[in-house]
Amino acid sequence: MANTSAMSTLTISSRNYSSWSLRGWLLTKFSGLPFEEIVMPVDDPAARAELLLLSPSILVPCLVHDGVKVWDTLAIAEYLNEVCPQAALLPKDRKARAHCRAICGEMHSGFSSLRSALPMNLKAHFPGFKVWARAQSDIERIVTIWRECLEQYGGPYLFGERSAADAMYAPVVTRFVTYDVQLDPDIVAYGERILALPEMQQWIAEAQKEVDEIDELDVEF
Repeated sequence: MANTSAMSTLTISSRNYSSWSLRGWLLTKFSGLPFEEIVMPVDDPAARAELLLLSPSILVPCLVHDGVKVWDTLAIAEYLNEVCPQAALLPKDRKARAHCRAICGEMHSGFSSLRSALPMNLKAHFPGFKVWARAQSDIERIVTIWRECLEQYGGPYLFGERSAADAMYAPVVTRFVTYDVQLDPDIVAYGERILALPEMQQWIAEAQKEVDEIDELDVEF
């Protein structure tokens, strides 16, 4: 059995720009595993490559716990579900668990047009932003996923109770706000629930304090 009291660290990059860091951080917070943060500066070559979608391998966030190093968000979710089963990052029901893994995987590997057209930027707001057609298709697919989950599992989160899926899609919630994406009331309500989570409030507050900026991600398209 893993030692949940062992010293743990989580390496992240920019809170304002890094969607992957937010996912890994939320997963670890949701798990209840104590950890210390290591923040890479945005001028670090590896961090910058990740933030600008130039890296073929995303090595941030990276969780180190009990002699184990895990640097992929899906792997972090699976690992934390094993060492902190009480947190139920993955649903206990086999069918729901498979469904959760499927939509987490879809977020992990897909929606490239959304990532490119609507980069995460918590400190920015672009009212009336015109979304590219390909990114709009990604938005429609994400909305379909959310609505199906909320209807099937009864809310208030995607699988009823808070899960890895909510952590994986949380950065999308922030993108919808940043770029003024128009959504139906039920989808807006889900996003508001995610933004109201204490963990999200903490992350956003810390992001507002960041002084480093990346010009390529602050351009109004």
